[in-house]
Amino acid sequence: MAGQRRRPTTDRTIGGLSFSQRELRDLLVAWLALGLAFTFFLERQFRRIVFGQFGGLSGAEIASTFAVSLLTVGVGFLLHELAHKVVAVRFGQIAAFKADYRMLGFAVLGGLVGFLFAAPGAVVHRGRLTAKQHGLIAVAGPVTNLALAVVFLVPFIAALLSGTGGFLWEVAQMGLQINLLLAGFNMLPFGPLDGRTVREWSTPVFLAVAVPSILLGVGALFVL
Repeated sequence: MAGQRRRPTTDRTIGGLSFSQRELRDLLVAWLALGLAFTFFLERQFRRIVFGQFGGLSGAEIASTFAVSLLTVGVGFLLHELAHKVVAVRFGQIAAFKADYRMLGFAVLGGLVGFLFAAPGAVVHRGRLTAKQHGLIAVAGPVTNLALAVVFLVPFIAALLSGTGGFLWEVAQMGLQINLLLAGFNMLPFGPLDGRTVREWSTPVFLAVAVPSILLGVGALFVL
């Protein structure tokens, strides 16, 4: 209406998606917390230092592990959640990622003691949906992890064939492993996991995605 002032919006549009300041903050905090949790988990020597058993771990080693964790675990988790948001928005939903700060805290503490279970948060969406739409939103996350695994597979094979190691090898190997594990775990048909929602919508789609995802996840756990 003419003469009325509009309240300024704090939303930002990135890649065609609208993000509130709170959502962007939640995404950033979840990304950093997951990177930190996996750094603690992977660097046993770092845990010894934290608990007073000083050793020879350098700052460069810690920084390298943190960077690898951010580029693999952090990206895998967050793109999984953003895939849910993208599909939900396409179905006309109001969707946003909300970090679970308590679970993120548990993840960081768990990494310190050598036990890790990460549940960084979830995409919350509002609006009416059919069972098919619910299923498509759910399956988007694991499928995104499978796609990311393919992306990491290319440098993994290249490094394997050339016999090179170092930072790029670590990123490729961990990126491949974590994304296969995420796809397989999330397609389990239990509790709040994506697999349950997909199975309730369509058993054929569930089997088509879950069987290879779980098999690849098990393979990644014991082979990579």
